[in-house]
Amino acid sequence: MSPSSSLVEAIQRDTRDWLERAVIGLNLCPFAKAVHVKGQVHFAVSHAVTATALLADLEAELRALVSLDETVRDTTLLMAPGCLADFLEFNDFLDDADRLLIALDLDGVIQIASFHPAYQFAGTEPDDITNCTNRAPYPTLHLLREASIARAVKAIAEPEAIYEANMRTLRSLGHAGWAALDVGAKA
Repeated sequence: MSPSSSLVEAIQRDTRDWLERAVIGLNLCPFAKAVHVKGQVHFAVSHAVTATALLADLEAELRALVSLDETVRDTTLLMAPGCLADFLEFNDFLDDADRLLIALDLDGVIQIASFHPAYQFAGTEPDDITNCTNRAPYPTLHLLREASIARAVKAIAEPEAIYEANMRTLRSLGHAGWAALDVGAKA
């Protein structure tokens, strides 16, 4: 096994641990468990070191996702460990990602959610524990099928309450509890 393939596997493992321990384990996304258990989550690692290269990898992953039936691949997590380490640069990149969705005629078909090790909601301090709801081990773009989101939302009594429940969960957990999950980058 080459060092690059072992590094890719380590990044995927870190992200899988985060998904299982934080996102599913804390029920931050009540829709995640079903697709993960069915093996419908694709973990892709970008080797990009520039935003331009990441945009090309994003395009490839978007095309791959829509080319497959949702029963094979419902969602993709695209990790970018080599670029956009600065959260503000990552956040700016999301505009390019949205433009790409439009250019590929996938706006309304695929939605891109964002996760970052330094994620910070507007109006919060960097160390606010609630930012952890969107903190992943690596800069990550989550490609979701809009149809799957619509079906999942119908199955939840009050989907708008998820955000508030997540904030309560993280406040209850605290920084020590989050650290105990051990969901940071290890690669």
